[in-house]
Amino acid sequence: MSILVIAEHNNAELNAATLNTVAAAQAIGGDIDVLVAGAGCAAVADAAAKVAGVNKVLLADNAAYANLLPENVSLLIAELAQGTSPATYSHILAPASTNGKNYLPRVAALLDVDQISEIIAVESADTFKRPIYAGNAIATVQSSAAIKVITVRATGFDAVAAEGGSAAVEAVASAHDAGISSFVGEELAKSDRPELAGAKIVISGGRGMQNGDNFEMLYKVADKLGAAVGASRAAVDAGFVPNDMQVGQTGKIVAPQLYVAVGISGAIQHLAGMKDSKVIVAINKDEEAPIFQVADYGLVADLFEAVPELEGKL
Repeated sequence: MSILVIAEHNNAELNAATLNTVAAAQAIGGDIDVLVAGAGCAAVADAAAKVAGVNKVLLADNAAYANLLPENVSLLIAELAQGTSPATYSHILAPASTNGKNYLPRVAALLDVDQISEIIAVESADTFKRPIYAGNAIATVQSSAAIKVITVRATGFDAVAAEGGSAAVEAVASAHDAGISSFVGEELAKSDRPELAGAKIVISGGRGMQNGDNFEMLYKVADKLGAAVGASRAAVDAGFVPNDMQVGQTGKIVAPQLYVAVGISGAIQHLAGMKDSKVIVAINKDEEAPIFQVADYGLVADLFEAVPELEGKL
C-alpha cells in the first residue's frame, strides 16, 4: 500500500500542515511519497525529503504549477495516482487548506471516486472520522474506492518531525497546462506576526470590537504575546478586518495552545473553528454568551477596560 501526500508550500518553504498530513498517512500505514508541485521549488523538495517517515519525494518543477492552479495540478496528481493497473497509490492525501480544497475534488472527479473531506482520525486503511454539523457530530466514513482521495484537517493530527528523514528526490517530467485558467495576480497581507493557522497563541475579536480601529488593542496584546490575530465572521462581515483573519467553519480552523476570544459571543460556526484549542480564554460583558460554555477561563467584563489592562500588565 502506497500513499501520496501533496505538499503545501509557497515555492520557497514547506508549510507545516504538510507535516500533519504525513502524520495522518502514517496512521493509515504504508509507503509515503510526497509530491512537491511548483516552480523553482527545489528547496521545498529538499525540506520534504528530510521529513520523518517519507519514502520518496516527487518534484514536479514546471511553470505550469507555479501558482498551483487546480486545473493543472489536478491533472498531474491524477496521472501519478493512476499510473499502471493496479493504481500506483491507494490513498491521496492533502491538507484541508485553500489549495487542497481547490484541487483535490477535481482529482476525485478525474479518478471517478468519492472524496472524504477533513478527516480528524484514522480508524483503519479504509475508515476515517470527520466532523459534520459544524463539529457537533463526528461521522465515521468507510470508503470502498480503489483510490481514496482525502483532505486532512491539520489540527486533528500531531505533526511529524521535520528532520530525521533522508528520502530520495525524483524529478517528474509531466507538465500539464489545461489552458482554461491563468494566474492574474495576488495581494498578500504581510505581517510580522505568526501565520494564523499555525500559531501557538491566537487572540480573536468579534462584533463586540465595534469597529476595525479597535482591533489595534488586540494587535498590541498579540505583539507582546507573539500571537496571531483572528476574528469572527461577524467582525469580518461588518468590515472590521479582512476575511483572511476569519476563524470558524467557513474560515480558518485553528487549535493553538492558547486561544483568547474577545467580544465574541460564540456562535456555533465560530466554535467549530477553535474549540479544539488547548486553553480557551473568553472576555465578554454578556455572562450568558455561548463562548463561556467552551472556555476554560471566562472574564465577564467590558473589553474596552479589560484588554488595555491586560496589555499593560503584559
